Amino acid sequence: MIKAFTAHTAEIDDVDSALAEIKEQLNLDSDGRLLKNSIGILSCYSDFLDSGVVRALSDALPFEIIGSTTLCSATVDGAETMALTLTVMTSDDVNFIVGLSEPITLNNGEAALRAAYEAAVLGRDTEEKLSLILSFSPLLLDVSGELYVNTANKVAPGVPLFGMLAVDHSSDYHGSQVICNGEAYTDRCAFALLFGEANPKFFLASLSPEKIYREKGVVSASHGGLLQSVNGMTTVKYLETLGHKADSNGNIQGINTFPLLVDYNDGTSPVVRSMFTNTPDGAAVCGGDIPLGATLSVASINADEIVATAAATLTSALEQYKPACAFLFSCVGRFFFLGYEPLKEAEKVCEIVKDSGIAVHLAYCSGELCPVYGNDGKTTINRAHNITLAICFF
Repeated sequence: MIKAFTAHTAEIDDVDSALAEIKEQLNLDSDGRLLKNSIGILSCYSDFLDSGVVRALSDALPFEIIGSTTLCSATVDGAETMALTLTVMTSDDVNFIVGLSEPITLNNGEAALRAAYEAAVLGRDTEEKLSLILSFSPLLLDVSGELYVNTANKVAPGVPLFGMLAVDHSSDYHGSQVICNGEAYTDRCAFALLFGEANPKFFLASLSPEKIYREKGVVSASHGGLLQSVNGMTTVKYLETLGHKADSNGNIQGINTFPLLVDYNDGTSPVVRSMFTNTPDGAAVCGGDIPLGATLSVASINADEIVATAAATLTSALEQYKPACAFLFSCVGRFFFLGYEPLKEAEKVCEIVKDSGIAVHLAYCSGELCPVYGNDGKTTINRAHNITLAICFF
């Protein structure tokens, strides 16, 4: 069993005041508040790193803390952009083992992650169940979320991976950082291995069926996240058959405003892929792998859709389960699609959970890592997602 509680502050510049505010909300001196094993999960505006608040929290609190920067976070009490949110998970029968990789590059990413995982599990009782990898990964130009998914599948087959890629509020996201025990990194992955019966449950909010085009295509050529052709024609030509116009330079207008729904045809739920741009030869550069033979549909998305899917998915999940703790990692694309009301999704989440008694932690990210369920409704298959709200219940 996991217990959890959350604290939230908007005090960036006064380290002592921020620390006092967090401590007061956590109330760690209360008898029985902390159980045998504990960990802190942190999301913050990057200025909290510069001001020293994150370092002070790590020094002051009696457990390890991992997380990342974000441009907005929320608890049951509300949502803010320039804020820090800390959730403490504590348990007598679930153990939290923290790991930190060496710097990740395109060439050494899998090796760095594997070495960090092996160091974290070294000496562990092999009879103890690893029930979840909770991951915070860096935002890198040449490495996508697929690296973390694929490596997790190799080093810990069958173990669900839930996490996020870092983001921040800068125009080019250069301040995106992963946090581990008071230190911040632009190129390392921090993670927690949950040993014991954590019993996580996963939910995804992405697109409503009525927002998906009826026409479906089959991927006839692809390489990783490069979608080269659909139904035997270049991706640009295929998109033109659906009414999307290319300009005089061959670029599809507004290509990043209509996501793809990708069905792996393996019985799992489809995943959403964003398209960032198209190449001169008519391929689309996407935010995650699109396998050969997958069925895909083009969809539309807007602010109302984002709020509606978040509300419907979270409400349905709460009708099925009453968790102690809920993490919600939402794509920064959803945040920006909300336009002049960027907090609207987070505020809807707060409205739904306000009186639930659940420790709720929402943060925006540059990529979501969350399992999908297989045909049996129990087996999990790890996936990377775009433009999605990923939810994990404990």
